[in-house]
Amino acid sequence: MLATTPAQVLDRLADAYEDLSPQARIAARHVLDQPGRVAVLSMRQLADEAGVKPNTLVRLARGLGFDGYDDLRTPFREEAVDGGTPFPDKARWLRELADAEHHGDLLADLASSSLAIVEQVFDGLDTAELKAVAETILAAPTTGVLGVGALGPVARHFCYVGAMALDGLRSLPTNDGHPVDDAARMGPGDVLVAMTFAPYRTEIVEATRLAADRGATVVAVTDSRTAPVARPAHHVFTCPTDTPLYFASVVGVVALLEALLAFLVADGRDDATTSIARFHRNRRDAGVYTTE
Repeated sequence: MLATTPAQVLDRLADAYEDLSPQARIAARHVLDQPGRVAVLSMRQLADEAGVKPNTLVRLARGLGFDGYDDLRTPFREEAVDGGTPFPDKARWLRELADAEHHGDLLADLASSSLAIVEQVFDGLDTAELKAVAETILAAPTTGVLGVGALGPVARHFCYVGAMALDGLRSLPTNDGHPVDDAARMGPGDVLVAMTFAPYRTEIVEATRLAADRGATVVAVTDSRTAPVARPAHHVFTCPTDTPLYFASVVGVVALLEALLAFLVADGRDDATTSIARFHRNRRDAGVYTTE
């Protein structure tokens, strides 16, 4: 049965990626990383943007079982027509930022970049897949969230907030150890959420492969469906990270993880809300909070 939604097309592309020719890989990577462009560009425009010939897109589509590129493109165009509420007009607000002070242009660029990242994250999210990941985590005895460098604090924040609602969340690596040590302790029923972006961290890729080999469910959070951390993963979520600054942005990662937290609480129902209430009650009783 042919893919009938953009998510299904992207899944087929990701599954077939390793067997594609070099040129087809370039085209597939462009579609996987920027699926929104498929709906709005012609075949020739998309090919030019990806740096391949239009015939490469035709061969790619036929290799996936479609009659031609138009059939591959149809699910993306249909979703665009039936798409949700557009984002509010940001142009006037950004211009007001630019006119407000000497560094307004910089602030406008940063605001525009951050908003675009978050928009792309939510535009590309598959609700059914996010729900499936939440249900898997809720059923897992242990879920490790692995991030190093700038993503280390992001992993710890997710586990800190998530632990209010459910047990079993662990920020990795633990005790200043190596990620593969934590992955080696995982097995069937466990979940590993692994985060890395280009240039990809070797220890994250190794830990991801090991966890998958040991039967754990792997969720990759990265910048491309063709990233090495994505290949052994059961679920892949992509986030753009480019900004006007010299470092990669984690805004999209935080937005994605907060969406996952919301699904965890929603699917956890009474147990989650009871745990959150108990967490804050215990803190109030211990004098952790103050109103003064």
